[in-house]
Amino acid sequence: QWLLEESGGGRVQSGGSLRLSCKASGFTLGEYAIGWFRQAPGTEREGVSCISTGSGTIDYADSVKGRFTISRDNGENTMYLQMNSLKPEDTAVYYCAAAIRPFGCLPGEYDYWGLGTQVTVSS
Repeated sequence: QWLLEESGGGRVQSGGSLRLSCKASGFTLGEYAIGWFRQAPGTEREGVSCISTGSGTIDYADSVKGRFTISRDNGENTMYLQMNSLKPEDTAVYYCAAAIRPFGCLPGEYDYWGLGTQVTVSS
């Protein structure tokens, strides 16, 4: 049975850093496109960063470019999101996800989801 499990969320002050991890089990994460998404209260879920299969193209939302870094460790079947220079507007529940062949870093294109981890950035 497949499972994606996030960890590493928490509360941090503005300007701080957090590293999110997402461990996959039941399937080989390296065979899938992967992504991080977030959802703040009252808003739609949005793509933060994704890595495609094949070429390994990486996409970042404009709001996180230069601050966040997505990566994967296929040997550990784990993906990461390093978040630096955090801002209060980064506060959200963060989800990891995987897909066979998504068309873009869009939530509707992803098939497998973790339950999410809360990130809270205080000013």
